[in-house]
Amino acid sequence: MRRLKTIIVAAGLAASAQAQSLAEAYRDYWYTGVSVNQWQVQAEKAGEQKFDYTGMVSTDQTSDWPLITQHFNWVVAENCMKMEVVHPEEGVYDFTLADQFVNKAKAAGLKVQGHCLIWHSQCPRWFHFDKDGKLVSREVLAKRIREHIYTVVSHFKGRVDAWDVVNEAFEDDGTPRKSLFWQIMGTDYIPLAFQTAHEADPSIQLFYNDYSMYKAPKVEGVCRFFKPLIQQGLPITAIGMQGHMILEDNKDGKYFQEYDHSIRTICDAGVPTFFSELDLTVLPNPYGFSGANVSDKLAYRPEMDPFKESITKEKEAEAAQYWVDFYKMLIAHRDDILRVTFWCLNDANSWRNDFPIKGRTDYATLFDRQSNVKPVVQQLIDLVKPQPAAPVKGKNKKKK
Repeated sequence: MRRLKTIIVAAGLAASAQAQSLAEAYRDYWYTGVSVNQWQVQAEKAGEQKFDYTGMVSTDQTSDWPLITQHFNWVVAENCMKMEVVHPEEGVYDFTLADQFVNKAKAAGLKVQGHCLIWHSQCPRWFHFDKDGKLVSREVLAKRIREHIYTVVSHFKGRVDAWDVVNEAFEDDGTPRKSLFWQIMGTDYIPLAFQTAHEADPSIQLFYNDYSMYKAPKVEGVCRFFKPLIQQGLPITAIGMQGHMILEDNKDGKYFQEYDHSIRTICDAGVPTFFSELDLTVLPNPYGFSGANVSDKLAYRPEMDPFKESITKEKEAEAAQYWVDFYKMLIAHRDDILRVTFWCLNDANSWRNDFPIKGRTDYATLFDRQSNVKPVVQQLIDLVKPQPAAPVKGKNKKKK
């Protein structure tokens, strides 16, 4: 698969040898990204937030920004570019938070991914209903989709480098999600969204993004849908896999085998892939739960929250080994992966603390609760660190 970024091998090897971050170490492999919340961009006064977001451990997280610019070269908006924020009412746009995020990222030299244009969740009610509370017609919804995407993408033209165009449009069995978008337009809204985004800015990368993409039925269903569209010229750059992983579910390396299959399946559809929202929960998995449907909620039980005060050394080592083995699998597919992006910078603001059980204490990221980098990061860097050449026997012996 032809890669979509320029590789400078000599410079990359030098950077890997002295790497202080994953972004530096893996610059010859893929880009490295992280999601950013609004409080990391600009501090707020208590009570100013309009939405109940996870990650609000403080209304001032701006001290995280130097870490973000040091360790990552791509950033994605966690919430501030979603439709409920930027387009809360018909004809009303509010780009205040999104502009703050994009401007700060570009000033720091970071690449920016917009997230997301079309998603059934965090979508204001007016988008699908008329003034009488009835579902709008196919024609009205298509017009609203085009107007929303064209306005938002055009607003950020020249500043945003990529967009998650459509988010989570399929069920885990590979069938289309029966969202309001689907109920009104079937799956036609998906290619419409991609075509409109491309028209608004032909220069940017356009992605499809979904969770549970390690599951064969899902990734195969997604690719069955997109492959003929790609062959017909659909302007899509890559199909993204979120990667919200559960440590205890990785029996006998199950995840690694499944993601290996998923990467191959996506590439066979005609585009590369990327990991868009990586995290790893170390907490018990109640009822064999999987996926990342934000509307799924389960009741809190103390036995499901075993690391309230601190994580054990054994569990921390188990998680570190998981990340090392996961990266080894990624390295084997380096030519087919555009980017590896982590969802939330540190353990404190990770959404996994509240999903699917609110109020637990999780350790799902590569930074601890005080934003200190975890030792596993150096282990990941060492995987691609150039090794010194073995000395040649007898090279320094004097000739007789």
